[in-house]
Amino acid sequence: MTTPTPPTQPEPTTPPDTSPPLEQPRTVVSTQTSTTQTTSRPAEPKDDLVTTRHTLRVGEQTLTYTATAGRVVLREEKLEDGVFGGLQPRAEVFLTAYTLDDADPSQRPVAFVFNGGPGSSSVWLHLGLLGPRRVVSGDVDAPEPPPYGLVDNPETLLAHSDLVFIDPMSTGYTRAVEGGKPADWHGYAPDIELIGELIRMWTTRNNRWLSPKFLVGESYGTLRGAALVEHLQRRRGMHLNGLILISSVLDLSSVDFDKQRNDRAHVLYLPFYAATAHRHGKHPGRTREEVVAAAESYAERDYPWVLSRGARLAPAERAAAVERLAELTGLSADYIDRAELRIEHWRYFGELLRDQRLTVGRLDSRATGPAGSAIAEQMDADPSMDAIDGAFAAAINHYLRVELGYENDLAYEWITERVHPWSYKDFEGRPIDVSPLLERAMRQNPHLLVHVAFGVYDGATPPAAAEEVLARLQLPDRLRANIERAYYDAGHMMYVHEESRLRQSADLADFVHRASRR
Repeated sequence: MTTPTPPTQPEPTTPPDTSPPLEQPRTVVSTQTSTTQTTSRPAEPKDDLVTTRHTLRVGEQTLTYTATAGRVVLREEKLEDGVFGGLQPRAEVFLTAYTLDDADPSQRPVAFVFNGGPGSSSVWLHLGLLGPRRVVSGDVDAPEPPPYGLVDNPETLLAHSDLVFIDPMSTGYTRAVEGGKPADWHGYAPDIELIGELIRMWTTRNNRWLSPKFLVGESYGTLRGAALVEHLQRRRGMHLNGLILISSVLDLSSVDFDKQRNDRAHVLYLPFYAATAHRHGKHPGRTREEVVAAAESYAERDYPWVLSRGARLAPAERAAAVERLAELTGLSADYIDRAELRIEHWRYFGELLRDQRLTVGRLDSRATGPAGSAIAEQMDADPSMDAIDGAFAAAINHYLRVELGYENDLAYEWITERVHPWSYKDFEGRPIDVSPLLERAMRQNPHLLVHVAFGVYDGATPPAAAEEVLARLQLPDRLRANIERAYYDAGHMMYVHEESRLRQSADLADFVHRASRR
């Protein structure tokens, strides 16, 4: 396979370089009564930030920190016929920031955090792993019952770095300004512009240009994060210390079964299928490591060759491939044969435990749930998502209003389909792949360190696919050494598994310390 031509980052057409002075955060949000407008022009939007102060016991020390929650108005410079026409409000972006009181900004790191989707708020990393409070959700195979709860998080990354959680357009409380079109922001390039401008503005207003800076992204947020590193360096001159990729997918073609009709995803999912089959008792007497290693070996050499042969594959060769794939994946030889040796992941989740009328989780294949139909072609719902979404939704709605004092009658869109269709027009005619942007960012800033976290049971962004993309990065060995990896015995959101959460929290704290160079 050849490496795609590096994508060119488009010149921005939206958010500005300058902003009006920050309206001072206030501890109470004022209530406004609707009145009849005498003009068709919407009222000028304003920041509605709320600050609260808190303490948290972490080991032998007590952290005293400030939380700031609310919406920040982003404006763009308006030019008409080359004449500057002032700043035009475009978006109201919701964030939750945590800053340690009385810390030296030049020594104190700050991490900007977002999840993925597209269409996800930052609730998962906020209340699942990094924030000072965390949701009590249980694990995907042992979920807590409602009404759920929140507890202190002594493993919070706040003990080591300030945190800014960002909700992209149409997620959380982020919205276009009155009269604006949210769809203008629903796409790869405008999303990068929106988040990049918020990071620039927050850094400037809070006097943090000399702080060690990090980006933390999960899932599609890793694609966003890699593109943002290059964007911030190229457009703003902002060089970062570290990039944290949780459940990485920098090249969407590596997990694409349908749109390009290539065999790459079938091959790269095989080690995940083997790990999942082992988890559910399909490999008695063998360790998971043995099974996954066997799948990796077959996927690296024999499987791509088998698929490339197509109708040219001899009957004996086909029979051997069917037998081998059935052994590794836990599926029947008959199913493998009828599937033409190609196992699509949505179908795999519904097929593996069909005889038990169970569906396997996609985000976390440790989970199982009752199948909607025992004869359905594929799963009807993801049991790993069903296990935790209620807990996270309840927790964020309670936490923002009750504990952080932010009141808004908009629905908090913890995850939404309203961002679709998501535009990838910048990649028309070529794969959606930002790995060349990460290459460029690392060559420009050789001090940038990258931490990649993998979940062994992640069926959305399987480890083998992410590893293949990393292996293809065109970097000299000295820069390749800047990339580190961590594996966890869980899925896409590995931190819902308590043992993994504790280890991952320690891993990220260590990474931030090393990359900050303070």
